[in-house]
Amino acid sequence: MAARSAPSCHLRLEWVYGYRGHQCRNNLYYTAAKEIVYFVAGVGVVYSPREHRQKFYRGHSDDIISLALHPERVLVATGQVGKEPYICVWDSYTVQTVSVLKDVHTHGIACLAFDLDGQRLVSVGLDSKNAVCVWDWKRGRVLSMAPGHTDRIFDISWDLYQPNKLVSCGVKHIKFWSLCGNALTPKRGVFGKTGDLQTILCLACARDELTYSGALNGDIYVWKGINLIRTIQGAHTAGIFSMNSCEEGFATGGRDGCIRLWDLTFKPITVIDLRETEQGYKGLSVRSVCWRGDHILVGTQDSEIFEIVVHERNKPFLIMQGHCEGELWALAVHPTKPLAVTGSDDRSVRIWSLVDHALIARCNMEEPIRCAAVNVDGIHLALGMKDGSFTVLRVRDMTEVVHIKDRKEAIHELKYSPDGTYLAVGCNDSSVDIYGVAQRYKKVGECAGSLSFITHLDWSSDSRYLQTNDGTGKRLLYKMPGGKEVTSKEEIKGMHWASWTCVAGLEVNGIWPKYSDINDINSVDGNYVGQVLVTADDYGVVKLFRYPCLRKGAKFRKYIGHSAHVTNVRWSHDYQWVISIGGADHSVFQWKFIPERKLKDALHIAPQESLAESNSDESDSDLSDVPELDSEIEQETQLTYHRQVYKEDLPQLKEQCKEKQKSATSKRRERTPGNSIRLHFIHGYRGYDCRSNLFYTQIGEIVYHVAAVGVIYNRQQNTQRFYLGHDDDILCLAIHPLKDYVATGQVGRDPSIHVWDTETIKPLSILKGYHQYGICAVDFSADGKRLASVGIDDSHTIVLWDWKKGEKLSVTRGSKDKIFVVKMNPYVPDKLITAGIKHMKFWRRAGGGLIGKKGYVGTLGKNDTMMCAVYGWTEEMAFSGTSTGDVCIWRDVFLVKTVKAHDGPVFSMHALEKGFVTGGKDGMVALWDDSFERCLKTYAIKRADLAPGSKGLLLEDNPSIRAISLGHGHILVGTKNGEILEVDKSGPITLLVQGHMEGEVWGLATHPYLPICATVSDDKTLRIWDLSPSHCMLAVRKLKKGGRCCCFSPDGKALAVGLNDGSFLMANADTLEDLVSFHHRKDIISDIRFSPGSGKYLAVASHDSFVDIYNVTSSKRVGVCKGATSYITHIDWDSRGKLLQVNTGAKEQLFFEAPRGRKQTIPGVEVEKISWATWTSVLGLCCEGIWPVIGEVTEVTTSCLTSDKMVLATGDDLGFVKLFRYPAKGKFGKFKKYVAHSTHVTNVRWTYDDSMLVTLGGADMSLMVWTNEVESHREKKYCDSEESDIDSEEDGGYDSDVTRENEISYTIRALSTNIRPMFGVKPHLQQKEPSVDERQGVVRRGSRPPVSRAPPQPEKLQSNNVGKKKRPIEDLVLELAFGYRGRDCRNNVHYLNDGDDIIYHTASVGILHNVATGTQSFYQEHNDDILCLTVNQHPKFINIVATGQVGDSADMSATAPSVHIWDAVNKQTLSILRCSHSKGVCSVSFSATGKLLLSVGLDPEHTVTIWRWQEGAKIASRGGHNQRIFVAEFRPDSDTQFVSVGIKHVKFWTLAGRALLSKKGLLSTLEDARMQTMLAVAFGAVPSVVMSVCGKITYCAEWWLKRTMGLYLPCTPPCEMD
Repeated sequence: MAARSAPSCHLRLEWVYGYRGHQCRNNLYYTAAKEIVYFVAGVGVVYSPREHRQKFYRGHSDDIISLALHPERVLVATGQVGKEPYICVWDSYTVQTVSVLKDVHTHGIACLAFDLDGQRLVSVGLDSKNAVCVWDWKRGRVLSMAPGHTDRIFDISWDLYQPNKLVSCGVKHIKFWSLCGNALTPKRGVFGKTGDLQTILCLACARDELTYSGALNGDIYVWKGINLIRTIQGAHTAGIFSMNSCEEGFATGGRDGCIRLWDLTFKPITVIDLRETEQGYKGLSVRSVCWRGDHILVGTQDSEIFEIVVHERNKPFLIMQGHCEGELWALAVHPTKPLAVTGSDDRSVRIWSLVDHALIARCNMEEPIRCAAVNVDGIHLALGMKDGSFTVLRVRDMTEVVHIKDRKEAIHELKYSPDGTYLAVGCNDSSVDIYGVAQRYKKVGECAGSLSFITHLDWSSDSRYLQTNDGTGKRLLYKMPGGKEVTSKEEIKGMHWASWTCVAGLEVNGIWPKYSDINDINSVDGNYVGQVLVTADDYGVVKLFRYPCLRKGAKFRKYIGHSAHVTNVRWSHDYQWVISIGGADHSVFQWKFIPERKLKDALHIAPQESLAESNSDESDSDLSDVPELDSEIEQETQLTYHRQVYKEDLPQLKEQCKEKQKSATSKRRERTPGNSIRLHFIHGYRGYDCRSNLFYTQIGEIVYHVAAVGVIYNRQQNTQRFYLGHDDDILCLAIHPLKDYVATGQVGRDPSIHVWDTETIKPLSILKGYHQYGICAVDFSADGKRLASVGIDDSHTIVLWDWKKGEKLSVTRGSKDKIFVVKMNPYVPDKLITAGIKHMKFWRRAGGGLIGKKGYVGTLGKNDTMMCAVYGWTEEMAFSGTSTGDVCIWRDVFLVKTVKAHDGPVFSMHALEKGFVTGGKDGMVALWDDSFERCLKTYAIKRADLAPGSKGLLLEDNPSIRAISLGHGHILVGTKNGEILEVDKSGPITLLVQGHMEGEVWGLATHPYLPICATVSDDKTLRIWDLSPSHCMLAVRKLKKGGRCCCFSPDGKALAVGLNDGSFLMANADTLEDLVSFHHRKDIISDIRFSPGSGKYLAVASHDSFVDIYNVTSSKRVGVCKGATSYITHIDWDSRGKLLQVNTGAKEQLFFEAPRGRKQTIPGVEVEKISWATWTSVLGLCCEGIWPVIGEVTEVTTSCLTSDKMVLATGDDLGFVKLFRYPAKGKFGKFKKYVAHSTHVTNVRWTYDDSMLVTLGGADMSLMVWTNEVESHREKKYCDSEESDIDSEEDGGYDSDVTRENEISYTIRALSTNIRPMFGVKPHLQQKEPSVDERQGVVRRGSRPPVSRAPPQPEKLQSNNVGKKKRPIEDLVLELAFGYRGRDCRNNVHYLNDGDDIIYHTASVGILHNVATGTQSFYQEHNDDILCLTVNQHPKFINIVATGQVGDSADMSATAPSVHIWDAVNKQTLSILRCSHSKGVCSVSFSATGKLLLSVGLDPEHTVTIWRWQEGAKIASRGGHNQRIFVAEFRPDSDTQFVSVGIKHVKFWTLAGRALLSKKGLLSTLEDARMQTMLAVAFGAVPSVVMSVCGKITYCAEWWLKRTMGLYLPCTPPCEMD
């Protein structure tokens, strides 16, 4: 079927007619190469007037509406509209993207401007707050952001003569901004009496703080500082839309059609009135001006671009023309010449030469034009109008032949018959009229079969038939000229069509998506010669299909450029070009058609053009001609990693359950158990849905992952070490080039990547915030500084990180289908490849974005699914393994060759210094030479080749290989079955680690007197594991069905196994051979138990809600326990073997007598007295405390009691293993919890001597062995558990001061209402612009307004009103402030300058008090109460102070809470950090190097934030505690560690990259120690010793070592500390 693949020919954009003049301004400039840059629709255009040639930038996905030129005039920034609009910075010479800035604005980007040295870019959004954003555009990073204004902003500019100052203007305002730290602070321009308050449209900055701005009434306003000092009236007679400054002066352009040139002091030089020139017309309005040397560029509202040479100013040269505002629908091509005709709602009809790329004729009509047609001989041009009339013109001189109006509604389509005798006219009133051309267009027929408006018409080649399409998508055929409808199939069969422009009909079925019934395709045109079809749709896309295309969902090539709907598309008469027109962008695009034979030559000339396919994503529609996916891959693509409840949701859920918990915890709860457990060994490796996740470390250990654990395995000692920082399934792992660090990515709502050290097992950096649901691939760059990651969200987002800093460098959408692998180019750190389902893409970084090109397959292959990829020996060469067993070899983005490597998918590939190694589903490992010419050696993974030292047994020959790695003389292989093998180069294979295969694991039993256990799984295997130091699988047996439970007999000789089909079997525990089997039930057997003692009875519980009791010796069923209302979950025998305890899915706890199975009712009190042989029940009074606060969302799935009946271990749905004291009476018992399993823990069992706990993870298929560490000889280990969910409320009363401070609510001055009416402007609202002496001097202007009933005077009146004889108003100056804020602040008085000065604060003033003289100097930049103060102790930052204030929430405007960093001596502000701590900042602290600042908020989460204060950059932020934090302080020797103390809280924090990790202080070594409220903190001489003071009524100080409380000293009432 031809339409199954996209056509192999191609379109290339050759010319765009038009310029966006409407609703835009300042969008036309000369580049350094004297080319002209502007935009139209979604395309940036670089036009060379010398060569009359256009280049196109097509990185945008919607209308471009703003443009700025870099000061060096080579780079251009453009901003677009859209739901998620972005800014592209691109090179006007190569038209390649340099940087993409996104994820900040919404709706669109209204203006852009570069600063003087071109390092920063400012943008203004179209959102409701008109957000202003400053970017470090090269890195794609936001430096600062603030709400711009409540109304539209029209222009923004950097002040090129003052650093860090900007000016913006718009509807009825002008604002002067200063950038300090991350804070953009605006001051409104004061119009005063000098000029009227009005809308300002454009501006330009000059020397001496002067700003010129153009107003709506045609005046120019001149500003000095923030005050209006004069107006130049009548500069233009109407609004001034554009102002451009250059070396010679300024140029302005206005709505009056004039250009005015001014010198540098804004004295007029000359006026050029474009309306008076020969090209001019009434109503010409200038939207953009650019003056360079003696040339001036002018862009007009009506889409023209003029170039004026100054000395011939009355002869402007017209460079570009286009249609003006109004929709553009009419398009026709000349039948014999390379001409195109367009007509628009602007009432003009225009004829374009496709060879000269120019407008050659234009004629204005009375009515808007909706369609056009040219007669066969090219003499007549017919135009259909919006009012229902049509006009015929002579093409030669555009004179009218005839004007006919027979209809009232718009004429949407008309066409001449091929023999030239008739004209068919289709109207919106659903009729088609036929006119005779020779009879002076007399009406000769009418077709009236349609029920809706006519959209398309086509004549048959013999002119005897007409086909129509209407608005309902119906196709009708008529006989000509009479108009009788044709329905006979025979007659229809013989018709041949002269043209095909209909969107409905057999031949064009394929242009519609498979399951769509929408009419969003506006136009079609068939090229019979080239057998291709071009379509235009509502999404701005032009597509190329094969013709005819009969089956829905045909493949295509797509081209973007138009921004909104493409209304019409036509082939030129000789099929050399395609012309498309845009409705709303009213632009005409001319595309060159490149047939197949020329395509090969074209590829090598312009790869950007031919491949980026206008940067389109899916050049081909998806998934039709692809071979069936391999079963394994199919299975994997259907896996979903979504969770009902993510671990991140737990704090929130706990909050919601608080009330419930309070009522329950009035009783004193049991302490946590004394014992703790430590992870010792894990059987398992995640191979079934991961690949390339297995490596040798530097010292020859093996690193891989399973469940939520990173495992480092030492193969000599057969021991494991664990990275336990993750809390959910790890899905991918990559190793640093130096083989000492590892990156692992996990599942989560906001999933994180951890980079950790394999030696110390400490996290180095945690990256999160840009992915959703999970991370499926990671890779380090060759220099190890960067990391790339791919998410499993719907668009498989790709992120590039600087992992040490924890910064996102770039982000982009990857593909809508799954991506399996990402690989960074070892030679160029800015390049990477991704491979996945029908996807091979080559990316390069551009600022904050990534630009991708699809791999070009050409005729060599088809778009296959790629499972793995590596780079070769040069930066161009890449290799990928496909799902069909081929290896594809790529050069740049072209496929050069394919090599057959495996039967079935190639899952893994590894590049060596000389050659490659591949592994596939066929279980073969192949070594290749460096060009994939020869396969040097293959290894088959077979049982026969297993070396004698193997730890375990290979389950099957040739398992599917998922990971391969080389090193230390071996090949390391990971299989889908969860095995890790080491292949010696000479052939023998050693099995190192293994686990269960895919399928849930539920069944677990420990042996009655040996350190072994048995497991049974849905993977249909029964396995016996050795728990002693040899840690291996001793035996395995395949079962006919999966199983869910197993149990050893009391003598350890038999093993009973319950299967999923309702049967169970007993096997010999040594050989695993069958002894006997039964099949009495239909549903899963969920639990199976031998009675204690001799093991005479076997109880078998099933999901049929019955427990059957069998006599083992006679092999007969002797009893059935009935009465459960739901499936059975757990059963336990009492120690006499006479009573069974049963738990059901309906949370019933039932008791049955054995062996008959009679139901017994036993009161709860009695149950405790019964001696149970085992306790695995999760219900009943004895274990009420094991159910968590959030019991609704999580089930406790399993429990097991130690044989000394002291400790109960439980496993739950969230993957937590917990230890409780037994009996756990009372709700919400205290526990120790351990995270290692990722999802539900299905089973936990203590070994016979309680020395180990064995746990099973259901979906993570891992068997974990934990050692039980008894209280007395336990060392304090890092992996000890966090304490229980709820903080104890049992610690008695507070000191009254502490209580009061905790309850203070800060009124924010900016929000509080005034009781009495006030006049004047409040100080923090006054436009402050400190004078020079104030900046250096000690004394500063007062913080209260002058008292006056008159309206407030503008500031700095003295200097401005020189000519007016007014007495200046004296300013008040603050001289002395009495008071110090001590009631609710701490650590806020410091000595400076060796004790000469004291620094402290009161109200909103920072005070430097000289001890000797008693004089004070003030820092007065805060606009609300200061709450905290700290001094930088580093010698490099002497006298640097940070103060934090209260403020309103987080829109980052001037009322947001902020931290000011300032110099205590000269009071200069060094940085302002606006922060998202709503309500205010209550604690600040500098780090050891002085470069970082820590701030704590008063918001409900008490957020802790770390800043790089000099740059104003936020590094990390996280909720600190749910109750008030009083102090947080950096360790005096550290930039990464700090401690926070507060209400019932001591936390020890570490900064890892951009993440904050916290651990609570542990009280567990001191008998009866309780967490108190801590008021202060200090560090000992050894900084790992921390002292904190608590504020309870029994005052005391506490010493902490690392995180554990070591000493408890009573002391005087609550004290602050030195």
